Order: sequence, then structure tokens, then C-alpha cells
Amino acid sequence: MATFGYARVSSTDQNLDRQIEALTPYITDKRYLYCDKASGKDFDRRAWRALVGTETTLPALQSGDLVVVVSLDRIGRNYTEIQQEWKHITQTLCANIKVLDMPLLDTSADNNNLDRRFMADLVLQILSYVAERERINIKARQAQGIKIALEKGIHFGRVAIAKPEGWDAVVSKVKDGSMTATAAMKELNLKRTTFYKLLKEPPKE
Repeated sequence: MATFGYARVSSTDQNLDRQIEALTPYITDKRYLYCDKASGKDFDRRAWRALVGTETTLPALQSGDLVVVVSLDRIGRNYTEIQQEWKHITQTLCANIKVLDMPLLDTSADNNNLDRRFMADLVLQILSYVAERERINIKARQAQGIKIALEKGIHFGRVAIAKPEGWDAVVSKVKDGSMTATAAMKELNLKRTTFYKLLKEPPKE
């Protein structure tokens, strides 16, 4: 029986160190530590798929193995899919799951105890629902914040570069071949990257 650790953060600029530190005592080989830097909205993640397998690839997890996670939301935040993945691991692969911050979610302990399995299933449903509800609420708050900001005239993203005076006339000369791009940049006092960036912008309606 092998023990695997799975860690996940939502974006590349977030740090996995805290989770890895918590998982390290449970694994005997670093090869058994699988990590993703990807959203928990679905399970289309490289390390997770390597761990549990896909329709065309075999899983790293085998019957009797154990996968340890720090918390349920590290597995995912989609209510239905969390339960599907949980059943895939525990029933299809016949492996076990241990959630460190929720002792009731540990299928490796007293696996034949009907009451314990019932409690684990019940807690799983509640927590996976809460995980997805939190994700939905976060998205709703973000959308509301963006809407309010736009109403106040706050715009997101890079500020558009203003085209210099005489732009249209100079670009027309470049297009008809009567002026080189280099000469146009010099006349408009623009750097090469800025000139071509402005050139790619669609004309305003």
C-alpha cells in the first residue's frame, strides 16, 4: 500500500509550501507527492488526472493505496464533481482518502464500520456543497465589485495608448508604399513596439 499526497493552489503565484509541509509526514517518497496550480472549479488538472487516471491513462493510485489532502477544497470546489471523484477513488479504484482538517473524512480508518462510512458520506455532501457555494459567492462578489467600479468610471486592464497627431496620414503613406515604417516611426516619434501595437488596433467605429 502506498500513501500519496495531493496539494493544490488556484494560481501560479500562490505557494504550495504550507500544504507540502503538512503532507510530508504521511508520504515515504517525494515521487508520491502530486501538486497542481490550477482552479478548483473542475478536475481538468494535470497532477490530479495522473493520480486518479483518465479514460486513456492508468491511475497512479492502486487498490488499497491512500491519498492524503490538507482540506476538502484542495480536491475541488464543484459539489457534484467532488462526490463523483470521491466515489471514483473509493469505489472504482478501491483506494482511500484522508482529509487532514476533517478527521471524519478518512476512509482508511475503520473502513468496514457502516456508521463511520455513513457519517463520512454525509459530511462529504455537506462540505462539498459548502465548497461550491463559497466559489459561487466569490464569483458573485467579484462581478458585483467590477460592476460598481465600472459605474464609477474605473476601468480595468492596461490604459490604451493614444495615437499621436498625424497618425492616420502617416499610416496611409506607409500602406501605399510612399513612406517606410522606419521613417513613420521617426516622424511620429514612436518606438518600434508602440508603433506596431497601434497599427494592430482596430479602427474606432
